[in-house]
Amino acid sequence: MTKALEVRSVDLPTMTVATVVGFGKEPEPEALRLMREYAGRISVEVASPEHPTYGFNNPDPQPGIEEYGYELWMRVEPGTMAEEPITIKEIPAASYVVTRLTGVSNIGRVWQELGAWYDEKHADAAPSKHYGYESLQTPNEPDPEKWVFDLYMIVETE
Repeated sequence: MTKALEVRSVDLPTMTVATVVGFGKEPEPEALRLMREYAGRISVEVASPEHPTYGFNNPDPQPGIEEYGYELWMRVEPGTMAEEPITIKEIPAASYVVTRLTGVSNIGRVWQELGAWYDEKHADAAPSKHYGYESLQTPNEPDPEKWVFDLYMIVETE
């Protein structure tokens, strides 16, 4: 029997983020490596409570093409300066439904479950586009199958 998905609502405020895109067959580690290097230069800790990270495919994987992109954001203080290849963006406030999972191999399945949960709870609304962010909660864990993620599916924006 599958464990019921635990979902909570979260409102994220408008935030300034440092952003970088990794590209390749496994772009997530590349994006994280680049963000860690930048974080070290500005003396902040990646994925700390003050500097959470949010990532998503950009561009999405395509059938028959092994390489894709992964964009990683890290919340920073307004006025933080960018350094190549990092850029700075302002992200508008938004509401999300969030669930937690363990193990990188479970991300695809749990995204599908969260999308189905959302569509069931909002049956009278137009179907969700099911997009959002992955937020790594255990950045210092070396084993990808022990990584803990929060998945943020957007509900509405201000």
